[in-house]
Amino acid sequence: MKNKSTRSSLFHVIDQLVKAPAIGEAREQELLKKAHSFIYFHSPEKDLAAHFFFPPGHEPQSASAPVILFLHGGMWDLSMATQFVPHALHFAARGAVCMCVEYRVAGENNSNSPVDALEDTAMAMVFLRKNAAILGVDPEKIVLGGSGSGAHLALCCATLPEIGKEPGKHFRPCALFLFSPVVNTTSKGVGGESFISEEEAKHFSPSEYVPQAGLPPCMLYHGKNDRLIPVELVAKFAKRYGKKKNRCELIEFEGAGHTFYNYNSHQQNYEVTLRSADAFLVSLDILEPDPLANELQ
Repeated sequence: MKNKSTRSSLFHVIDQLVKAPAIGEAREQELLKKAHSFIYFHSPEKDLAAHFFFPPGHEPQSASAPVILFLHGGMWDLSMATQFVPHALHFAARGAVCMCVEYRVAGENNSNSPVDALEDTAMAMVFLRKNAAILGVDPEKIVLGGSGSGAHLALCCATLPEIGKEPGKHFRPCALFLFSPVVNTTSKGVGGESFISEEEAKHFSPSEYVPQAGLPPCMLYHGKNDRLIPVELVAKFAKRYGKKKNRCELIEFEGAGHTFYNYNSHQQNYEVTLRSADAFLVSLDILEPDPLANELQ
């Protein structure tokens, strides 16, 4: 009876937000059946949805939970909003509100670019902070999780001095954990061809803004056999990010390719990276220690 009451309370509070239509494909609907989906941004092309996963018994009126915003990969070309649903379900069970977002990609409209995707990410951060009380989240405890191009967007939020016309500090997370990240979009890196020009690609390359002081703690995971994003690029970036007393750790996976961390790619790597990211957030006092952690070792 208590669970039913809590669920009703949750719906009563969040009905102030604009609900998003369900994603059409059967697999997507199955993955999102436990999600509450809302429109977070009316972009020039279409309405963009955020899919929320709330902790058990979450009561927005009295809660101030940490929140994890997940940004899918796909090299700014493919829309894969459900990529991190397995991660979201885990961290929701651990007490965090989780948010898997759609963002504009080139595969939907050839005029869309990584800059549009970054605007969408920034608007997702604005949505979270603006609706923190409605959602029952702590606006000072927004964590970014992402992969590939989504990790690039997260690192832009963490490092760029400004996004659009706003100071970059308005969009900075309190921490990041990222998989197979795009870290360098200059001519020496990967992904620059997705931008309008080499100048734009350089301007939106996180590698151009490290080292600098005061960056949020960052955990990186990368496969040594990643053919899309060479591990050497990420190792160099992690070393530079970690200067000036910033915390940045890179865990390299022997024999692993680009998608080694996904739930449906390699179960063991998925579990190892998930538990590591969980421990990382515990070490930052963002999550409470997991009482099951010792039993699973």
